[in-house]
Amino acid sequence: MSSGTRAATVLPVVAASSAAGDFTRGLSEAARTALFVAGHPRRYARHARVFCEGDHSDFVLVVVEGRLKLVVTTVEGGESVLGIRGPGALVGELAAFHRGPRMATAVALEPLVTRVVAADEFRAFVADQPEVGLELIGMLIGRLREADRRRLEFGNYDTLSRVARLLGDLATDQASSASDPLEVRLSQAEVAGLVGASRESVARALGSLRTRGLVTTGRRTIMILDSDALLSLAG
Repeated sequence: MSSGTRAATVLPVVAASSAAGDFTRGLSEAARTALFVAGHPRRYARHARVFCEGDHSDFVLVVVEGRLKLVVTTVEGGESVLGIRGPGALVGELAAFHRGPRMATAVALEPLVTRVVAADEFRAFVADQPEVGLELIGMLIGRLREADRRRLEFGNYDTLSRVARLLGDLATDQASSASDPLEVRLSQAEVAGLVGASRESVARALGSLRTRGLVTTGRRTIMILDSDALLSLAG
């Protein structure tokens, strides 16, 4: 596919794949509406920490507007990005069922509007809405599969292939509502965290993809020009 003269579709990136993306997409209208009025509203400024790795907070977050990233601290003291969440995403749901510490830090990438649902209220909501429980199980299984695939890719594929796969997956996830060209709002540092590579390696990979005519890049944005070719390149 080529960009031609069509206007670009903007992808509000929610994750590396649908497994970790819009939780509400599979719910009925009634369940979706109930979830978006549960708890109480809370806004976070850009760069604000929603919760921190090691915290013992027990609320669940529903993203209404904006995006956040989930990061963990590496043994070297840096950060590794686990995922990006956007509208419709469920964040920190394990805290409603397990009293252990938070496994990651959630940071607002832009002004964030959320619903904050206390653990006991969320458990009651799931009990009252059986379809929510089924969707929750499906989401958690999807995240486990995604984590397994990422570990495989990190050990067997170079940075170019991993970046191509990430961008191709993001485009595929939106295929029902969008077509090339697609604008992904991610910085090179965020892409690096998602594919487990250095920022320098990601910059070189994006340069190669630009040379091949598959993407163009701007400040904190990547324009996907040919999603099919990206997936083919990823192998």
